[in-house]
Amino acid sequence: MKKLSYEELKELVTQQGVAIRVRQRLQPAGGVGDKVFPPTYATGDKALRYATETRRVTSTGGGTEDKVTVLLDSVASQANRMEESLLAAWEDQTLTFPVIGVDFAGDKELVDIGSVTTLQAPHRIADAILRDATTEDGKLLFRDTPQGRAFTDASVRNATAVYALCPTALIFGVWDSTGPKGGLGTKFQRALTSEIVGVGVQTGSKVGSRIDPLAIGNSVAVYRHKDNDDEWTIEESEAAKEKNGKPVLFSRSGEGKGKPSAVNHSNIPPTIDSFSGGVTFEYALQTVVLSLPALRRLRFATTLDGKPLTDRPAGEAAARVALAAIAVAAVVHQRQRGYDLRSRCLLVPDGALVLEVVKADGGVEERTLDLAGANEIMASAQAAAAKVSLGWEREPIKLKPAPKLVALIKRSRAAAATGAEEP
Repeated sequence: MKKLSYEELKELVTQQGVAIRVRQRLQPAGGVGDKVFPPTYATGDKALRYATETRRVTSTGGGTEDKVTVLLDSVASQANRMEESLLAAWEDQTLTFPVIGVDFAGDKELVDIGSVTTLQAPHRIADAILRDATTEDGKLLFRDTPQGRAFTDASVRNATAVYALCPTALIFGVWDSTGPKGGLGTKFQRALTSEIVGVGVQTGSKVGSRIDPLAIGNSVAVYRHKDNDDEWTIEESEAAKEKNGKPVLFSRSGEGKGKPSAVNHSNIPPTIDSFSGGVTFEYALQTVVLSLPALRRLRFATTLDGKPLTDRPAGEAAARVALAAIAVAAVVHQRQRGYDLRSRCLLVPDGALVLEVVKADGGVEERTLDLAGANEIMASAQAAAAKVSLGWEREPIKLKPAPKLVALIKRSRAAAATGAEEP
């Protein structure tokens, strides 16, 4: 099978390509038929359930059939996992592209947070973490810097600012809905989507219980201690008091209020959960689609320093190919990191990675690509973009949290430590 190259990727993006896709089957690491646990979602009756639905899938005979499926990893979750893979490659300098980070290490109480980057923030460059961050000298909020203002004004008609600051936002999508323009803020659709579903699903049940080796019953009242460091007490004289003078019953989450179970003592009766007790399936299917028309829709009117592109067609083509190279690298690097989606949901690919190249006439050709090949494509695309003044900086701007954000985090942590923080 032919290997995807930079030259072919360039041809696909600029001329005849519709999409690059992956349709990869996966199985549980425990083997075919082993139970896995999908993500659960809240419903109107407060129960947690799986997202199941009937889908039409390709049958073994080449036709189609209806199968019950369950969502194992959503499009948004897959985007986050691909971003994590890109961040790992960026940190060890295997790949180079722009990443902005908000560094919390300057405050000794927040050192554990480290740096939150645009590959980790939920809304990427439009996230509130960046909005409430300042330049390293603390003089300007990010949105008041030249880079921040350029992002605010970016659009599909001129996406150079986003390309220069956070190109992954042009791949995974972003909407600056909480910025200066509100709902009219910068908005870019996802060009790369990925989803994993289980096909041919049977739902199961799970059980749970706790036998207390101390044999503590639930008949003794437990109060919140007046000293937060001691947390709880069974003595009314040591308890925090309500305004009417009554002792405050202890509770962390509203359940088991005033009982030893609220402080993780006593027995928990055996229970059975038929709504979120895991599933078995015939196979899992990961479907990845990179939309090449979505990339071609992006326009780039200027170079990174704000000057008009002297050869705009060539410049725009180079930028789009560079974005496609990141997207392809994200797919390959995610596969390299594996599919450990959550506890008891480790999947393994059933075969080698195959990229399907979809042409304008509907024709499909198969390609292979390994980690080294993806990295080579990235390097070639970046070199070509640099020749038209669209070469990337690894860290176009460095930020630190604004004082009000630091204060908010500290106060929230203090509330959580006393149990006052709502879940």
